[in-house]
Formats: sequence, structure tokens, C-alpha cells
Amino acid sequence: MDIIQWIFIILIALFVINRFIPKKGITNITVQEAKDKFKDKSVQFIDVRTPGEYKANHRKPFKNIPLSNLPSQVDKLEKDKEVVVICQSGMRSAKAANILKKQGFENIYNVKGGMSAWY
Repeated sequence: MDIIQWIFIILIALFVINRFIPKKGITNITVQEAKDKFKDKSVQFIDVRTPGEYKANHRKPFKNIPLSNLPSQVDKLEKDKEVVVICQSGMRSAKAANILKKQGFENIYNVKGGMSAWY
């Protein structure tokens, strides 16, 4: 292999690592761990699915803020409190977690598997 191929492989590996490894301040949790947080009234629960998806199937105390609206709605959340984010599969909520992290949130929890994993 020549040097260009190695550089290409390294760049792909870095992209994958950056994309899928949670950043500091973002923790992936199970559905059960999310349910355990329901007892804590200071935790903010955000469902980033579309209003239609949310209406069809949601759990209290999750509040619907669609991913596309999150950047303009972030000021309605408290940065010093924990935030649990969920979507259908965990992909959109991971994006939401990154948006929140960039906005200065410190304790963000992404529900692995999203609503598809709810039991």
C-alpha cells in the first residue's frame, strides 16, 4: 500500500470514531436507565422525533422538540440540568445530544435504541 491509501484509511477511521463514539458529557443509556431517571424531577426529557411520530407513540415525561426545531428551542432548556434525549432508533437523538453539547450542556443522556427499544 502506498502512503495515500494509508492516509485515506486513517481519515475514514477517524471519521467513524468521531461519528459514533460519544463525546465527553454525552452518555448512552438503556431504556431501563432512562426509566430509572423518571423519579428525578429535575431531569429534562426530550423526544426529538417528528410531531406525528410523537403523537402516535410517546412516553411521559418526554416533551416533543423535533430535531429540526432543537437549535431554535434550546433556550427553553436549562443547561445546568440533566437532559435525556430519545428518538425512534437513537440516531437523531445522538445528533440532538451533539447539538446540546455544542450549546454548553454538560450532562446529556442518549437512549440507545430509542423508542424501538422501549418495552
